[in-house]
Amino acid sequence: MKKTGALLTTTVLMAGLLAGCGSNGKESTAAEAVLKDGKYDPPITINIAKQQDENAGKYINGESLNDNVLTRWGVENLGINIQTTLLGGDASQYNTKLRLALTGSEKLPDVLPVYDTSLENDLIQSGLVKDIAEDINKYMPERLKEIYKQYPTTFNPVIQDGKVYGMAISPNLTEGEVMLIRQDWLDTLNLKAPTNIDEFEQVIAAFTNDDPDGNGKNDTYGFDFSGKDSYNTGWVSDSVMIFSAYTGKSLPGQWYNDNGKLTYGSVADGTKDALAKLRDWYSKGYLNKELATQGAWDALADFTEGKAGIIIGRPWLYGSVKDVETNVKGAKIKAYPTINGVSGDRTYQSGQQNDGVFMFNKDFNNMEAFFLYYDKLYDAAFGTGDFKYGYAQGYDYDIVGDEVVFDSKKFNTPLDAAQGVGKMAFTKNTPSVDGPGKSFYDLSKGAKAENGVLIRSASNDETAKEGYVISYENRESLLPNAFNGPPTKTMQTTWEQLNTMEKETFTKIIYSKEPLTAYDDFVKQWHDKGGTKISEEINEWYNNASKVDVMSQMGLK
Repeated sequence: MKKTGALLTTTVLMAGLLAGCGSNGKESTAAEAVLKDGKYDPPITINIAKQQDENAGKYINGESLNDNVLTRWGVENLGINIQTTLLGGDASQYNTKLRLALTGSEKLPDVLPVYDTSLENDLIQSGLVKDIAEDINKYMPERLKEIYKQYPTTFNPVIQDGKVYGMAISPNLTEGEVMLIRQDWLDTLNLKAPTNIDEFEQVIAAFTNDDPDGNGKNDTYGFDFSGKDSYNTGWVSDSVMIFSAYTGKSLPGQWYNDNGKLTYGSVADGTKDALAKLRDWYSKGYLNKELATQGAWDALADFTEGKAGIIIGRPWLYGSVKDVETNVKGAKIKAYPTINGVSGDRTYQSGQQNDGVFMFNKDFNNMEAFFLYYDKLYDAAFGTGDFKYGYAQGYDYDIVGDEVVFDSKKFNTPLDAAQGVGKMAFTKNTPSVDGPGKSFYDLSKGAKAENGVLIRSASNDETAKEGYVISYENRESLLPNAFNGPPTKTMQTTWEQLNTMEKETFTKIIYSKEPLTAYDDFVKQWHDKGGTKISEEINEWYNNASKVDVMSQMGLK
């Protein structure tokens, strides 16, 4: 898409006047709009809700939430005006606004991205969102159908009584985590990257005790991770590898399908051994002392400042910590696969298949238009159509001479940072079909960078590219949570208490504030205070989830 100039204000105003509220039909002329050659005439408006994250809401060229390069593209090319009418910042604020909409205190938009399974269930029970099974069958383009066929379990949270009240947002198996290690420290101490738990311990001990930075001070440690919210973050500053080394596929905070029965990882055999190991490492100074108070993003600081030797996260994490290579003389980071477990098998980690679901106002009658727009956003994922290289030239990519570039400082009009146009979309992130990193793997095997996806992947830092190749080669390590449904009856009253007990027990054991036997007490209390009943309810949900063949109803089989 070439750089879009400012659309005449009158055009945008006319689009809004013609479209009206877009959902209830009382003020809308949407029924009069005709789809001709892929564009609505007159234009229609689709109102959306949006949760912005830390990278969203940053605009250039005087643009704004409802007037930017992507919204103007929609009007000009599709006759579809996307307008955000319910906006939230962090997850809590956004969920609060959606709940206010349930009471009528906020207006419920046409399209609702929802990221909380409890709220999804409440929306269904309210009767304010629609069954979209027939709409998917009738209007979803074949390209999208082929994607959704691969992820049938993503519909589980929004299926009730054989009806489908939503669909996953951009389903795609995310990339896996890798170890980012200070290679210069390994070289200085004549060590190799660890491949098992014993070697890992040897490396982090040396990183703590043997002055790897050569400054003559006892100011480094081995392993940097977050324990504030969960011992299974699933994205960065993660420690789940250590648990999996002892528990295999049973991960803390996650449900695993063990031969048809769902079991909870935090009470699985081996968890106590993992806690014992972390407790020992903490007492010896191998771990960050503030792990229980640092969130996943905050925990990066020690690694970036050159104090820690190993951190675990998705391959793009390198871009967030690579400043250490600039700020610390001689620093070098290298990506490695996660270690094997004590059994010799691989270790496992959480695999995310989607970030929330789309739900739709029961009065919304423009599903065909929604699917037209949504499908076009996928051009960026496939490297086709208007978005062959990115969403907007001069924003998230540029063509300098004959070269497609993604380094914003090399743009024809340089930018301090590339504009995150994908963050402007109702998907919140640019849709992807690259999975754990297929494009990077293909490039490593000699594929030519001939479309936007491959060119963008090829433009990454070498360390990040190596990490993505590792991610793809180890994609079998990714385990999506087997339970993705709404909270069960018992969960609604006891799950928060059980979670709090879990986090407190794990942290106190690691900090040596409780004996290791406190874990046995926790497991007993977990079962007695609702865990057993919750397990029964979750397995009942799981058994019922596949009883109705909704995939056939939607034309996705």
